[in-house]
Amino acid sequence: MEKFVNHIQLGYLGLIPFLGCVGWPLMFGSNSLNLEFFTFYSIAILAFMAGSLWRAGEQSYSNAIKAILPVIPVPFLSFLPVEWALAWLGASFWLVLIFEKATPQWQTYHKDYQKMRVVLTSVVFVCHILTIGMSIYPE
Repeated sequence: MEKFVNHIQLGYLGLIPFLGCVGWPLMFGSNSLNLEFFTFYSIAILAFMAGSLWRAGEQSYSNAIKAILPVIPVPFLSFLPVEWALAWLGASFWLVLIFEKATPQWQTYHKDYQKMRVVLTSVVFVCHILTIGMSIYPE
């Protein structure tokens, strides 16, 4: 358990900006800056999570595809309506989790870490859905 305590704490702390971006418009009214911050933070965290799939010493073609697939469309998301971009980003967090669960290392991770990853992905996905809703119906 102690091996993953820092990972779990950092994981949950990483939710604060997502939750803040969902809560801010509910308390203070929506603005485009909040939506932009949420989108860019989502891109950064997704890239980090996808990059962690390609571990040192395990560089194979399939690992590279798994690490790159969720983030390849990111530059093109700016040409789409924000709701579509957020939908891709939200779904990509699930894709990264599915890829991670398919790795042999997943079975070696502590149960608390595995649970945390599922909870984080679920909360981040719901935050994306709520942000999409708030961008469609701002008031």
